[in-house]
Amino acid sequence: MQKASATHLASTDHQAAAKEIKLLVLDIDGTIAGHSNTIREPVKQAIFAAQARGIQVAIATGRMYRSALRFHQDIGSTLPLMAYQGAWIQDPIAQKIHRHWAVSREIAHQLIDYFEQPELRSLLSVHFYINDQLYVRELTKETEIYAERSGVIPIPVGDLRQALTNEPTKILALSDDTDLIDKLLGNLRRQYTPAELYLTTSVATFFEATNASVNKGTAVRYLAEELLGLELANVMAIGDNFNDVEMLEYVGLGVAMGNAPAAVQAIAQWVAPSVEEDGAAVAIEKFLL
Repeated sequence: MQKASATHLASTDHQAAAKEIKLLVLDIDGTIAGHSNTIREPVKQAIFAAQARGIQVAIATGRMYRSALRFHQDIGSTLPLMAYQGAWIQDPIAQKIHRHWAVSREIAHQLIDYFEQPELRSLLSVHFYINDQLYVRELTKETEIYAERSGVIPIPVGDLRQALTNEPTKILALSDDTDLIDKLLGNLRRQYTPAELYLTTSVATFFEATNASVNKGTAVRYLAEELLGLELANVMAIGDNFNDVEMLEYVGLGVAMGNAPAAVQAIAQWVAPSVEEDGAAVAIEKFLL
């Protein structure tokens, strides 16, 4: 299905667009939450106004479930929360886990071996997410900053292999060196096919690995089509980074933030102002209100 151009969408009658859209899916970091790590009032009010028009609103994020929950509650969402790029989909009200796709122990061990190569070990902070808990080799500066923003308490275990009593939901490697993260992504994409592992970046300093079946696009498709009985034309999504690409490509109306990388903006149908300019509110008002 060919999507309308941004120019066409800009001239689309907003009432018609609002009538078509029944589900709005929002990323958190860089989309509805900026430097303040909270949802600013104009964005919150725009979300509430959309909900008042009968549009359901959901969260799709790379964050842990427990870290994303307060944002889900802030916007009064009654839908399942899509965390870990969609690897973990849970209804916070019924406490039902609809989906949980994990990385195999075998691949997790391979990634530990890779990250612990002498030339990489001291340059990376490695995070394993198991049963919605964060396990780390040691507490690094990067991990402490991450933990403070996420509102989670990391569990240092020394050798991460000790934590692999269960399969990890997600594996994250952090580094302030964005060139190193790019190199990591390139090298491991050559080592693992998309059928073996989903690899992405949610911010330039985060390398992320999840089960091959996982991305926000498949998560939103599951929520929209299987749980809500909607079609892609009924769904609008707003995101800001490479882990949002599949979601923006899937939905009927994909909006990228002004702070998104150029390659992400290029696949969206409209580009909103940046997160610090309340771009999500601008997009909601333009297309849904």
